[in-house]
Amino acid sequence: MATRAKGSPSRTGVSRASVRSVGTVTAGSLVANALAYLVQLPAGRLLGPAGYGEFAVLLAAMLVLSVPALALQTVVAREVVRGVGTSVLWRLIAVVTAVVAVCSVGGAFAMMAIADSGAGPAFAAMAGAAPLAVIAGGQGLLQGGGRFGVLGAVLAAVGVLRSVPVIVAVVLGGQATAALAAGTLGTAVAAVGVVAVAAVGARSRPARGGAVPVSMVLRASGVQLVVIVAVSVDLLLSRSVLSAHDAGVYALGAVATKAAFWLPQAVGVVVYPRLADPVRSTAALRSATGVLVGIGAAVTAAAALAGPLVPIVVSADYRPVAGLLWLFAYTGSALAVLQLLLLAVIARDRMRGGLPVAALVLVEVVLIMTVADSVTSLAVVAAVCATASVLSLWLVLRRVDGATTTHP
Repeated sequence: MATRAKGSPSRTGVSRASVRSVGTVTAGSLVANALAYLVQLPAGRLLGPAGYGEFAVLLAAMLVLSVPALALQTVVAREVVRGVGTSVLWRLIAVVTAVVAVCSVGGAFAMMAIADSGAGPAFAAMAGAAPLAVIAGGQGLLQGGGRFGVLGAVLAAVGVLRSVPVIVAVVLGGQATAALAAGTLGTAVAAVGVVAVAAVGARSRPARGGAVPVSMVLRASGVQLVVIVAVSVDLLLSRSVLSAHDAGVYALGAVATKAAFWLPQAVGVVVYPRLADPVRSTAALRSATGVLVGIGAAVTAAAALAGPLVPIVVSADYRPVAGLLWLFAYTGSALAVLQLLLLAVIARDRMRGGLPVAALVLVEVVLIMTVADSVTSLAVVAAVCATASVLSLWLVLRRVDGATTTHP
């Protein structure tokens, strides 16, 4: 009878370790996301519609600026697996952080014009983008090194440090500037902590192959930028076409959009390897799309039922959005399907497949600036454009599948 070598892990042990790692990362993500949404309740109630509208729009702008950070984590994790030296990757993180910091200055000036925001809140919000890049790079090192238990704890800790200071600032009477500055300060503290955690216990490898080009991060940012802009463009432009009060009302409705979008993210993570398999890609995409449609229908129905609670839970000022909450949730659900389809574009290495979506985002901008003049019309434009983006990309992928299928 064959015996297992002493000290070698059994298949069961490895499996249990993997399950624990996945569970820890999932738990950390849930803590961070729950706190991010929890911030919206006191902010919406205590800042008032006008102040909350400015707060939410600037947070959305910082989300767009964080796209390179999201790409950076993916690139760093991949290069760790490939054996690239740690010092090389820290240099890459530093360069991307510097680029994001410069862009954040321009972003602050842009939001002052686009969102009719003051310099204080605009710079307080945009200053958080660079620390996010540091956090993403550190998380990439943990992810690529297989330190999933630590990664899960880091995700939760970062969520606490980014969200709790905002809640405290708002509860103590701070306005949008104070709340955004508190969040940025917490993000900076989190960045220092992530660097320390990522450095301690990491396997030190000599630099190999020279510097990792920043262009890798830029290419990885392309498709992610399309998704993030599609999710945020209506909120970003809301203060340009609506009154300060109505923009604040719309911002609260957009919370349902974000929740419906982020809720089923695990589906894309799980199905991605099959999307990259030419044999199983089409079936996997069809199956995963069905799952997301089912989740979206449930979330939309739940939002319709929860709508009447908005004036009670948040404030009577937001009563106009109560009957539209389902539409916001529908838009987020459609965007979740769109993200899945864009993952298929990446998996199949057909980046140009995302061009129709980029074109429709531009169309959405034009429609918002020329047609949307109320909370309802802006929500309808966002929903219609999200639906059109999903249908156009689905047709593109169907056409690709038809062109690559060999018929007997």
